[in-house]
Amino acid sequence: MVEESLTSAVQTRLQGKILEAHTLRGEEIILLSPEGMLDAFRILKEDPQLDFNFLMDITAVDYFGKKTPRFEVVYQLYSLSHNRRLRVKVALGEEELEVPSLTPLWKSANWLEREACDMFGIRFQGHPDLRRILLYDEFQGHPLRKDYPVNQCQPRVPEREVEGTFVDNASKNKLLHLKQKFSSKA
Repeated sequence: MVEESLTSAVQTRLQGKILEAHTLRGEEIILLSPEGMLDAFRILKEDPQLDFNFLMDITAVDYFGKKTPRFEVVYQLYSLSHNRRLRVKVALGEEELEVPSLTPLWKSANWLEREACDMFGIRFQGHPDLRRILLYDEFQGHPLRKDYPVNQCQPRVPEREVEGTFVDNASKNKLLHLKQKFSSKA
């Protein structure tokens, strides 16, 4: 029996949830709408014929001035049992920068979604801890957007003490050691 193509297998199981499907340079790509995408991802993960059990990456693309809708959230999935990859894209306009979080399905989505939020400003509905992960809290804007002003000065942040970290404890130990060393010489 001939194995059905990945794209047709996905289209059969997602029945009408796919807006577009194609293959580019040997990579299978589907486009979903934000509505109902959580159910679509659940099927992609839990259907034994698909079994996309590994969320490899989440990122975004900004098509500022080139395409409408302006943004796409891009998910890279991998099936360990079938050795297949699938790229899933979700298109978003500037005014609707929110998609459901995939953290209920894949715990690895947590930090990946935080990074996309930090860099592009895309919000993930239902995310358990959507705070900045790469930039400091006072940072203004989202640096991977095409309209981000590259010469923009960010606000200066005063140095903060971080309690209980290795660096903090190591610094205190080093300071204590230096004080003891120099006070014994005096």
